[in-house]
Amino acid sequence: MSEPSLPEDTREGYADALPEYAERVLEVAERIPPGRVMTYGDVAEWLEEGGPRQVGRVMALYGSAVPWWRVVRSDGVLLPGHELRALGHYRTEGTPLKEASRAAEGHLPRLDMKRARWDGGADAEGHT
Repeated sequence: MSEPSLPEDTREGYADALPEYAERVLEVAERIPPGRVMTYGDVAEWLEEGGPRQVGRVMALYGSAVPWWRVVRSDGVLLPGHELRALGHYRTEGTPLKEASRAAEGHLPRLDMKRARWDGGADAEGHT
């Protein structure tokens, strides 16, 4: 994910400049509870609009303004180039991980998608 040049605390100030779809994607990312994740496809399905690539593009351009580490690839692989930052967040939040085997390149864990994936559940008030 490439980081946008906007500081994290300025998303509200730029809300008028964000495309409506981007604003909706970021709102979903903000709803994901600590220790849980949604895939790019899950977010698109939640919004009933776009697809994983569109969500990924929004996160790449504007995602630093929200908990970006909670919107992930469906295979549980940590975001290339941001693995260590994401891993720190996952460990702090208690996100379920699968430890890497010693043979795995870089020995980085993956997300345990069966346990970490959030479907919107009871905390999903205001779903469109």
